[in-house]
Amino acid sequence: MFKVLTCLVVEHDLRLVLLAGLICFLSSYGAVTLLQRARLSARRARVAWAAVAGVSSGFGIWSTHFIAMIAYDPGVVMGFEMKLTVLSLAVAILMTAAGLFFSTLYQGRKGDMIGGSLIGFGVVTMHFLGMSAIQMPGDIAWDPALVAVSLVGALAFSITALSASRRQGKRFGHRLMATTLMTLGVVSLHFVAMGAVTVTPGLMPVMDSAVMPQHLMVLLIAALAFLLLFAVLAIAAFANHLNQTSVESERQMALFVRGVTDYAICMLDINGRVANWNAGAERAKGYVAADIVGKHFSCFYSVSDQIENEPSKALAIARSQGKLETWGWRYRKDGTCFWAHVIIDAIQDEMGTLIGFAKITKDITCEKRAADRLAEVSANLDLALQNMSQGICLFSHDERLLLANERFWQIFGLPEDIQQLGMTFRDMLESAYQRLAGEPAVFNAKVAETYQRHVTDVVRTGGGDLTEKLPNGRSVLIKYKTLPEGGWVATYEDITDRLDSEEHISFLARHDSLTGLPNRLQFNAYLEDEIDAATWFNRKVAVVGIDLDKFKEINDLHGHAAGDFVLSTLATRMKSAGLEDEFVARLGGDEFAAVKRFSEMAELNDFLSRLEKCLFDELIYQDFEIKPGASMGVAVFPQDAATAEVLVNNADLAMYRAKAALNQAVCFYEVSMDEAARGRRSLANDLWNAIPKNQLSLHYQVQKSVLTGETIGYEVLLRWNHPERGMVPPSEFIPLAEECGAILPIGEWVLREACREAASWNEGYKIAVNLSPVQLSNSDIVALVHEVLLETGLSAKRLELEITESTIIQDKDRALLTLRQIKALGATIAIDDFGTGYSSLETLRAFPFDKIKLDRSFMLEVEVSPQAKAIVRAILALGQSLAVPVLAEGVETQSQLDILQSEGCDEAQGYFLGRPQSMDAHALLGLKRSA
Repeated sequence: MFKVLTCLVVEHDLRLVLLAGLICFLSSYGAVTLLQRARLSARRARVAWAAVAGVSSGFGIWSTHFIAMIAYDPGVVMGFEMKLTVLSLAVAILMTAAGLFFSTLYQGRKGDMIGGSLIGFGVVTMHFLGMSAIQMPGDIAWDPALVAVSLVGALAFSITALSASRRQGKRFGHRLMATTLMTLGVVSLHFVAMGAVTVTPGLMPVMDSAVMPQHLMVLLIAALAFLLLFAVLAIAAFANHLNQTSVESERQMALFVRGVTDYAICMLDINGRVANWNAGAERAKGYVAADIVGKHFSCFYSVSDQIENEPSKALAIARSQGKLETWGWRYRKDGTCFWAHVIIDAIQDEMGTLIGFAKITKDITCEKRAADRLAEVSANLDLALQNMSQGICLFSHDERLLLANERFWQIFGLPEDIQQLGMTFRDMLESAYQRLAGEPAVFNAKVAETYQRHVTDVVRTGGGDLTEKLPNGRSVLIKYKTLPEGGWVATYEDITDRLDSEEHISFLARHDSLTGLPNRLQFNAYLEDEIDAATWFNRKVAVVGIDLDKFKEINDLHGHAAGDFVLSTLATRMKSAGLEDEFVARLGGDEFAAVKRFSEMAELNDFLSRLEKCLFDELIYQDFEIKPGASMGVAVFPQDAATAEVLVNNADLAMYRAKAALNQAVCFYEVSMDEAARGRRSLANDLWNAIPKNQLSLHYQVQKSVLTGETIGYEVLLRWNHPERGMVPPSEFIPLAEECGAILPIGEWVLREACREAASWNEGYKIAVNLSPVQLSNSDIVALVHEVLLETGLSAKRLELEITESTIIQDKDRALLTLRQIKALGATIAIDDFGTGYSSLETLRAFPFDKIKLDRSFMLEVEVSPQAKAIVRAILALGQSLAVPVLAEGVETQSQLDILQSEGCDEAQGYFLGRPQSMDAHALLGLKRSA
């Protein structure tokens, strides 16, 4: 080392040594700066930066060497051979560039070892090539030990310098340390190697042509070195500025990315593993960076998506297309899921090589739910619009169709070729009318008129309703609602059926549904109008009350369908036979009424003749010949009444007179009819008060056994002792009671009083009480019978209720059900007046009666009429075959009783066996009451 130090101090020009050291330091600083920049660049850029660094540092090292060589004074004339000198420069540049490139290519110690070795060997090779280029008169000898030391020093300092440049970061102090180490490597190599040189003078001449003068060489090398170093340092400074700017930008971007909380941002490597993690990702997915970095991003997908390899498919798409944008369910660390909008961008370096992926995820669950709700609402709205019974259209301010549902097109029957959104309202009118009116002038006029009524008169005035009658006969209600911006909404409702229904309801409100004739309401209104007109024009008006004869029998024989047929047919006949000033109405049931405006009686008589023909001509129903008939009563305004109500009442009175007459179909009103009617109304009022005034009483007619003559029971007969009229016949007041409704309280009084009396008898005779049709149809009759039996204490088997066939004909099923309920209480049921009806056998089959009462009309003729006797014999045989006892009514002679005995009749009653008497009279005859 002493020799090296002696060589440096004694044999070198220290000024040039310092110059060489300065150039070496500056070139090393540039190399370190450019090296750090190259490491931050992409692979393609690294080559460029390494080349620049190699040129600058190689030339600087070469300059250091030759300036130091020129500073060396061997004591002889010295020069440099040009080719070897240039070759040494090339070696310095190439080896230095290669070392710096490999230092950037490989990371860590490997890159430092390879790069430092290349630089060290390059410096050594350059030095000894430069030494070989020296031309001097003498020989050069080398100290092997110092040469080895110089080689090791060059390698050690080069490797250490590269390691320092990588490990120490980018601050100036750390860069200065790496520069110093690299400078020491070059300087130590040169001066230790120079210390190993021994020059022995000789006679070898130096060729001037091959030797560059020293002073010229120093100037040239120094100038080039400083120029090149200045450029390199400028480039290094600019690169450092760019680097600092990039670092700051990256730092700010990193801070920004880490600070974003609305988006989950992460970097994936090329295999899909998470490389970094921001706060937004932590908030959205629940993982902290330590949990997730290094794991595959497929953990965010569902199990089914993982099975379907969806994560790898996503990366493949992003790799091939550069970007993937998708939506789907993603899962958090706790297992909950959210709807995510995901963007995966492929990240490439400057060379186009894939280096990873940027993945941005946003939780849009709320937006999706809102969109789903909106879509659902939209779908439901669309479904509702398409399934509305109304047509609906939306028009813009410029009258263009924006929306129309299917029902709109259906209502108007518009073809598909004009079902286009965007067409104007006028276009729609023109397309529709062109198909209806062939002539342009015709449909243009219709278009203009329709446009005026709908748009100008309604829409532009704020909206309203219109009703259109379409050419196909349909009626459409159109409702316009004008919108603030000038457009409008229109709804179209097909109201044809509704109008028809309203018309039908209106028709039914004033007409009979079966016959189509006007009903009582329209009849009264028409009659009032006719009477008002007759008052003004001094003419007459006749009201004809019409009641069909034997209509009930038609229903009973042939059913209600036959009755409806008769009513409809007769109504059709009367409508067909009527004239303009004649009016026929159905008031209800089998009642009709007619109004005739006339001036001469001949007109009225002609009308009545036509009505009579309509009502009496026979009908054919299901191969049955039906002969209808009617009773008609006529009252004339103004002679018979001054008001419509009185006129109708008087016509009814006349009609009842005609019905009572045997051979008179038409009867005109007479004043005496009104007097009779007033008498019946007065008698009905008195009948309502008969019970509270104790005017009613019971008589009892004995019933005996025909074979033994023993008494078996009594039939209860009602008597009314009127304070003014005396005894009123039952044939007169019973029908009146049924007509006015008094039969219910009277029937209850009879039943209660009869049971009370029978319960007081010593003998256990039966008591027979008649039930009227009105009583049997009353829903409380069963409860009444049960209550009376409990109240009076009469045994139910002693009570016999008598009914006629007409009692059960009106509602047979209900009547028979009521009779079964009464029979279930223990009472017995007898059918009265048997043989006078037309369905006796059917009635006996439908209900097991306990007794048959033979009508008195047969007993009147049994002695003289073989037919009557045969009927009596048949009924008795019927009773015997059914095991039902038969009681004959109206027995008034011994001969009649003998016939009954000979025919096997069971029971009988009549004047011959005992007249009806009061309870007091029966007590005198031996019927005693119990104590």
